[in-house]
Amino acid sequence: MRKATQKDRSKIVDILLKSFRKNKSVNYIAGEKEKKIRYLMEYSFDSCMDTGEVFISDDGYACAMIQFQDRKKFTLKSTYLDIKLILKTIGIGNIPKALGRESFIKKHYPNEPFTYLWFVGVSPERQGNGSGSKMLKHVLDYSERLNRPVYLETSTESNLPWYQKHGLEIYTVSDRFGFPFYFLKTA
Repeated sequence: MRKATQKDRSKIVDILLKSFRKNKSVNYIAGEKEKKIRYLMEYSFDSCMDTGEVFISDDGYACAMIQFQDRKKFTLKSTYLDIKLILKTIGIGNIPKALGRESFIKKHYPNEPFTYLWFVGVSPERQGNGSGSKMLKHVLDYSERLNRPVYLETSTESNLPWYQKHGLEIYTVSDRFGFPFYFLKTA
């Protein structure tokens, strides 16, 4: 594993686009159009490069994006990225829906500094070979060295045993968005 650079941006966006194309939570915000999902992944990459870390596997088929919420600051760049996200992905009419979702999620965050695992993905043709587990273990080890718990959400119920196998536990479940939405954290 290594930290990603701007040169890895298109590769990482492609991995996440393929991995999350039919994800309920992603589709809730971006819809199902590939162009909108691609921009959401570009936005996420840019945001994590500024307020967290982006990792890519040595073979280039797995990635993870983490964010440190306590390092997020209001800047012209972050405002610009948010405006582009609204115009290219969310749509002005869906701003209340997106803000409501974010507010609901943030209510479940701890008050202490933590690592937010925004995305972990593996190219579909390479899934099932342990790349995702190696990436998740890297993120968990990295966060442990920083003395930060890891928090995440998922709408993919079939991934729950995988997360739990790696030491994450469900601490809240909600159906507020029309599908089960699981909140997990390191034990």
